[in-house]
Amino acid sequence: MTRRSPHRAAPTAPTALTTASPVYAALAWIAALAVLVPFLTGCAGRMQTRSVPPETVRQPPATTVPALRVLVHDGAPGAASLITRDGRFWASRFSTSGVADLHTGRPMDRFDHFRAGSLTKTLVATVVLQLVAERKLSLDDPASAHLPPGIPHRAPDGRSNLRKVTIRQLLDHTSGLFNYTQDRWFVRQLHGTGFGVHRYDTHTPIQLLRLALRHRPVAAPGARYSYANTNYLVLGLVIQGVTGHSYATEIRRRILLPAGLSGTSFPGHDPALPRPHGRAYSRIGGREVDSTFLDPSLAGAAGEMVTTLDDLNRFFAALLSGKFLAPRQMAEMRDEQGTGGTYGLGLYATRLPCGVTVWGHNGDINGSFAETAGTADGRHLVSYRVNTDSLARPAHGTALLEAEFCRADA
Repeated sequence: MTRRSPHRAAPTAPTALTTASPVYAALAWIAALAVLVPFLTGCAGRMQTRSVPPETVRQPPATTVPALRVLVHDGAPGAASLITRDGRFWASRFSTSGVADLHTGRPMDRFDHFRAGSLTKTLVATVVLQLVAERKLSLDDPASAHLPPGIPHRAPDGRSNLRKVTIRQLLDHTSGLFNYTQDRWFVRQLHGTGFGVHRYDTHTPIQLLRLALRHRPVAAPGARYSYANTNYLVLGLVIQGVTGHSYATEIRRRILLPAGLSGTSFPGHDPALPRPHGRAYSRIGGREVDSTFLDPSLAGAAGEMVTTLDDLNRFFAALLSGKFLAPRQMAEMRDEQGTGGTYGLGLYATRLPCGVTVWGHNGDINGSFAETAGTADGRHLVSYRVNTDSLARPAHGTALLEAEFCRADA
């Protein structure tokens, strides 16, 4: 504004030998174990890490704690971060400040689920670029060429026209389409005083697209960068048009299952969060409003994802290291030339004051803000979150990244 599906070994008792001599039976079981043991050691990562003596697991230092405290001082009820260095997920450092629940005082937990907002966009972009690699579409294709039947292509007055907008322009926010979440009615009903009445309203991508098309475009297609959730709303529909499946189904098949991201989900119209979870809070009318439960269809492919800090680090580690995209598509994703160095294709660079550049994305939705950033090879990552709509001072989020990535031992 989803976690691990372990592979299953399938060795069975060799029934053809059960009536043979004991020697043959013994040999059969030895052969079965020979197959099973390397399988278990190769696929059961969690089982392996439990056998590591605690004294040999060195976590990164708690570099982000002062910055987390600043975020809470700024007004967030709670803040949490997860640092992973050298790809050592079992030794990640979880840190927290404040509370996950203002009523109970419960602290944030490493495995809490939360809404990730526009971090959804990076997964949507990954699927689109996979389809490009499969030659099922091209970045220069007009968006209208891949939409499912019945989806509106243009505004009644013709000013906004998806026949003139390319897939690349949707991915890097240079389409010029109006951002539907900035519509005054939408803001009032979903983020203002109308939230209590409208938080469970159901929205469809077609309704939200029509809302965007009623507005004049903010620029001609390709003229300039202008961030708009409408772009990824359309990309979700493009994935459906090309594959015949929803974007959420394709993300599960192509990303979540292969990477074992079992804490990440796309809830559709389900207002609940998976357990465990804390509370989410929005500042409305000068007071904190519990916004934990809502219909996430207001965000759809632009920001409905629910996830965990662990899953964010694991996803971005796999993405940045090239496990999801071929080198050509990975280079396209990082290419920020079309936006003057502001945004790639569902990914952007943050250039820290110390000269280090990290890659990632952030996201916000009612009651939740999160960001992930990592080195270019994906081996050093930080994900952090607060349980309120946004950062009171965005510079304090950058300071958190600087505290980790700009250390002498980073």
